Amino acid sequence: MTIRNLDALFRPRSIALIGASNRAGSVGQVLARNLLESGFAGPVMPVNPHDGAVRSALAYPDIFHLPQDPDLAVIATPADTVPGLVAQLGARGCRAAIVISAGFEGREQAGLRQAALDAARPHLLRIVGPNCLGVLSPATGVNASFAHLTPRAGGLALVSQSGAIAAAALDWAHGRGLGFSRIVTVGDALDVDVGDLLDYLARDPETRAILLYVESVTDARKFLSAGRAAARAKPVIVIKAGRSSAGAKAAFSHTGALAGADAVYDAAFRRAGMLRVFELREVFEAAETLGAGLQVSGDRLAILTNGGGAGVLAVDALDARGGRLAELSPDTLAALEAIAPPNWSRRNPVDILGDAPADLYGKALSVLARATEVDAVLVMNCPVAVTDSTDAARAVVGAAPREVRRKPVLTCWLGDTAVAQGRRLLANAGLPSAEAPDEAVRTFIHLVDHHRNQTMLLQTPAAQADIPDAGGARRIVEQALSEHRAALTDPEARAVLTAYGVPVVQSQAAADPDSAAAAAEALGRPVALKILSRDISHKSDVGGVALGLSDSQSVRAEAEAMLARVRVARPEAQIQGLVVEPMVVRPHGRELLVGIAQDPTFGPVVLFGQGGTAAEVVADRVLGLAPLDDVLAREMIGRTRVAKLLEAYRDRPAVDLQAICDVLIALSRLATDLPEIAELDINPLLADEAGVLALDARIGLAAPGAVRARPAILPYPDHLASSVVIDGGSLPVRPVRPQDAPRLVDLIEKSSAEDVHLRFGGGLLHLPPILAARLSQIDYDRQMAFVAVEPDGAIVGVARLDSDPEGETAEFALMVRSDRQRQGLGRALMGVLLGYAASRGLHEVWGDVARDNSRMLDLCARMGFRRAAAAGDPARVKMVISVKVAPGHAPSESSPTA
Repeated sequence: MTIRNLDALFRPRSIALIGASNRAGSVGQVLARNLLESGFAGPVMPVNPHDGAVRSALAYPDIFHLPQDPDLAVIATPADTVPGLVAQLGARGCRAAIVISAGFEGREQAGLRQAALDAARPHLLRIVGPNCLGVLSPATGVNASFAHLTPRAGGLALVSQSGAIAAAALDWAHGRGLGFSRIVTVGDALDVDVGDLLDYLARDPETRAILLYVESVTDARKFLSAGRAAARAKPVIVIKAGRSSAGAKAAFSHTGALAGADAVYDAAFRRAGMLRVFELREVFEAAETLGAGLQVSGDRLAILTNGGGAGVLAVDALDARGGRLAELSPDTLAALEAIAPPNWSRRNPVDILGDAPADLYGKALSVLARATEVDAVLVMNCPVAVTDSTDAARAVVGAAPREVRRKPVLTCWLGDTAVAQGRRLLANAGLPSAEAPDEAVRTFIHLVDHHRNQTMLLQTPAAQADIPDAGGARRIVEQALSEHRAALTDPEARAVLTAYGVPVVQSQAAADPDSAAAAAEALGRPVALKILSRDISHKSDVGGVALGLSDSQSVRAEAEAMLARVRVARPEAQIQGLVVEPMVVRPHGRELLVGIAQDPTFGPVVLFGQGGTAAEVVADRVLGLAPLDDVLAREMIGRTRVAKLLEAYRDRPAVDLQAICDVLIALSRLATDLPEIAELDINPLLADEAGVLALDARIGLAAPGAVRARPAILPYPDHLASSVVIDGGSLPVRPVRPQDAPRLVDLIEKSSAEDVHLRFGGGLLHLPPILAARLSQIDYDRQMAFVAVEPDGAIVGVARLDSDPEGETAEFALMVRSDRQRQGLGRALMGVLLGYAASRGLHEVWGDVARDNSRMLDLCARMGFRRAAAAGDPARVKMVISVKVAPGHAPSESSPTA
């Protein structure tokens, strides 16, 4: 369950308080005060077996004696009483309970936690907590918490895994006049978790922005799916505790050592379209800015100031945070020249000097806001004696309503008393107003990061190549596991990479020094010599690597010395021999590090960064959740410092960036196909203008019986491809791919206006690319879409299913291209959709169909759908069919529908 009965938390009809008290300073006393004095319109029923009244409200000795069934209950009694109370409340029809009580922590209390869940399940009663601060819904007068204040109503929703952080946030926001729609502290999250609340708040009309305080995620797939849906609907800003990498442990590979847990969370937040910030104050700054609807289209900032020093500080902050100073065009400079004083800066920052008259602010702002090379404008003012900062603010307010429609206008009035009135004018006009340059720039970067993350949600990636020999790679891994090995040998690792299309240096294994010398003669000189041992991962650490050997004699001598060194350094290691490989001479090559690891929460992750022997020291890397595509791979690369070295500079041409992307995509496929691989790294991956080449690779295997996290993001479900028989032949049917977006646009273009109206309603004539991207980029978990494809790749029919968060019902949508109708394609696609629904274990499939869509209504009737009234729309009919789980098709963890 996710959103089932969560409305009872925020809009209850009645509330019972179990553990209400008159004892001063007790939790029960604070809860009673908050519930009875926060404006809730329904009855609040205290339960206390000892007192006849609590705060002048009649108290009841137990749940049985309550005069009516409570919609919501708040429990603040000892932990061992909670399961019994939950059972009693469920029997009374209570739909949700907030368990304030602590005492459920630790392994020894697992039975108590399960007992509470077992008591709630038969009644579908939802539990928030235990060990939580509570729930607040200011718009409905609900303060079911022991918070020290009741916040004002507003558009921000706060979900926190820490009651203390929530209380501090409430206090901070109260002093600044910020209001909330919902506040929930999940505590130990026995039932309701952050993913559930994201699902609810995404659909909540009173919430315009969602704030998260996260310490850990338990159900990564639900969290990402819900977060992605929420982030598409409204801004989601997250702050996560535990950023330090001090807890990261050394691992088999560079990837394992560098892939700290916080970096994985960072990748997950980006993938879901959320904006991550790092300070509590930033959470509210970002919420105010994004919640106001401000949006940027790029990272180029123009700065307008009357003080050169303030402009320099802003530029420094912008550079430190990865933004760009807009390079003003000749036309923009000419327009400013016509209005600015003779000694103005003639560049960005636009310094109009300390004695600039107030009206010049408005004129210069209009010029900059119209400049196509500018994505946002930061207006700064330093108080001086010859001009009035308040008048300057009025000029900005006068110009901004016209210009803010073009791009965001941010402000920074430096100082205190002299600028206070001007700052209030700006804030009252809805213009973000900072007190210092770095704060203003931080606001701009929030907009940039949010835009980048949102854009990534809507990108249409290129098609992916097939894996050359995935079966061969699996056989190698399974053989090593059957031998109870913890790692693959060097030749095996190269074979696995080759099977997935990763270019590797060809090498030869040698049993002894003489064989190594012969191999060097065959390969050509110079060569590299490496120890071959299943027990040694980091060969250079034990003297197991020698480079640049120029003749067979030196190869033989070094091989003998190497074997002796390694036997001394690692006497317990079994040595299988040596590996000889040609030295690679690529003068323009850049050394990179790529790899994969299995995160215990989010499943397979891919790493990219700067390689070489100092990879751990430099720590220039970024992580991405598998699976990846071309767009996501390029975005990963762009987040590193080494990305700048991949471009052309001096005498070095730019590297083949697509070749690097292909390797990252192949590794992401490898990580999802073979979860038995615990860690893999290629260091270095040599990249230049001619492509890439893996010089060294290590692959570590999972320990027998190790628990592996399921992928947080499902890979493309190839196994669901099939074909359908229609009049005149058959057509292949497969799940939609992200790269199908242009084909969906073409489907609409080639359909009649009537058919498009029946499918989408309104005045839609063409499918906008942004909507096509959303329809083609699905999570393959809650959403599924099957497309019927002609031999030339054109899509001629689409059947879509959107499941509710509980996974019990799903809404269908169906469209067949106008010229392919009346051939049985619609019926065939509906059959595929219902078969898939049965395999998912869905109970019901439904769709709202226009009353004048006679063909769809007839199709549904022939397939066994029944009619029901569509809620609130007499022009539509709800068609419903019950689904029986197909025998042998129950979802399993090996299935992408799990």
